[in-house]
Amino acid sequence: MIEGILIGLSAAVTPFNLMMVVMGCVIGTLIGMLPGLGPMSIIAIMIPVAIGIGDPTAALILLSGVYYGAIFGGSTSSILLNAPGVAGTVATSFDGYPMARKGQAGKALTIAAIASFAGGTIGAILLMIFAPALSSVALLFHSAEYFALMVVGLSAIAAFAGTGQVAKALMMTLLGLMLGTVGEGALSNTPRFTFGMMDLQSGFSFITLAMAMFALPEALFLVMNPARAASGSGAESGKITGMRITRAEARSIAPVIGRQSLQGFFIGVLPGAGATIASFLGYAVERNIAKGAEQEEFGKGSIKGLAAPETANNAACTGSFVPLLTLGIPGSGTTAILLGALLALNVTPGPRLMTDTPEVFWAVIISMYLGNLVLLILNLPLIPYIAKILTIPRTFLIPFILFFTLMGSYLGQNNATELLILVGFGVIATILRFADYPLAPLLIGFILGTMLENNFARAMQLYRGFDFILERPMTLGLLVLAMLLVVLPSYRGYRARKRAQGIADGD
Repeated sequence: MIEGILIGLSAAVTPFNLMMVVMGCVIGTLIGMLPGLGPMSIIAIMIPVAIGIGDPTAALILLSGVYYGAIFGGSTSSILLNAPGVAGTVATSFDGYPMARKGQAGKALTIAAIASFAGGTIGAILLMIFAPALSSVALLFHSAEYFALMVVGLSAIAAFAGTGQVAKALMMTLLGLMLGTVGEGALSNTPRFTFGMMDLQSGFSFITLAMAMFALPEALFLVMNPARAASGSGAESGKITGMRITRAEARSIAPVIGRQSLQGFFIGVLPGAGATIASFLGYAVERNIAKGAEQEEFGKGSIKGLAAPETANNAACTGSFVPLLTLGIPGSGTTAILLGALLALNVTPGPRLMTDTPEVFWAVIISMYLGNLVLLILNLPLIPYIAKILTIPRTFLIPFILFFTLMGSYLGQNNATELLILVGFGVIATILRFADYPLAPLLIGFILGTMLENNFARAMQLYRGFDFILERPMTLGLLVLAMLLVVLPSYRGYRARKRAQGIADGD
């Protein structure tokens, strides 16, 4: 490993490769801030540029810089506008946007930057140490284990519900699962619930649904409630204050960053899991283990609720390179495009990559650490200027949100029908918000539902029924964990009610 690190350092710190790191980080950050584009689109566009570079090491450093740069930068629009820039930063908006509404936009961006840096850096160190060993662990996960992992994700849905809203959260999750069934089936090309519309053949677009659930209702709320645009955002003074975090806050989020760096990285290692699932699970875990007043703060501007998904998604982004580089299996949709770029550059990822072309493997890992440092240096000084988005007058802010929402939805599919779907779901989401229904569970059900169905169908085919639950110990263990995630919060709530009743009877 020491020899590999030295090879990686000598390759990564050349002037040209350092320039590729900076360029990738800048492009990724800017693209991540724009709702709808995301790292997949820009990496696909930049593949010809990467091939034109010729050097596989420099090309992969550039493309991977764009990837984690977009995840890093995607938190900005989530925090400031409630319009997630990329799928992996949807959970960031749950507490990041409420913080911005309280006038803590600068602090929220600072926490996001620090958590992103820590998650990415720890992920790079873990990648360096454990990559060869983790490749064999990733191979242990088959369809049955992925199905169980999705069930774990869905069972943590109570984390996204407020007090007394678990039933509403479950209803929204079921609605999300139903929306995920629109389009072609898991094991057949037969369209379902499309009503004969060709545009629904491939189902609903995640970006369109995310914009409709969060960004569009926010714009409509600003129209209906003019006071909302200025209250607490710092617009009155035109100055962004309170960007520093206190020692107490740093001590509070340090354990969260540590836990979610590990959890996010290991989720990223699993092929097909990715940063989105890592961020949702990270938020759910921290919400469930929080106690009392801290748990009530989640969804209202909790610094832990902001740090958890930001750490997890950046760590998972790094972890997704483990199956890509060591097995040649894409760990996410974005790394699938990176795999295509590697093959186009005549580099074959897999177990022999570390021995045949060690400079590529180790240079990419070293560049990830350097890239996270570059991102921190780039983003922290710019926070006062980025946060000034909140000081834009309402008459300009509403068209700004609407433009990026509509553009993001259209560019995702290059289909005008997406705009009609966006507006339709946006109106429904606004009504649901008035009725106090949580919207995050719907989006989680939609994301996990498709993967749940696909893996369940494969497992049922392979094992000819439900025998896979008993034949695969890891699957059984994950399903037991899912059950505990459902039972423990309910039991804790029951204990709290009994205690409150006992105190009332004592009075």
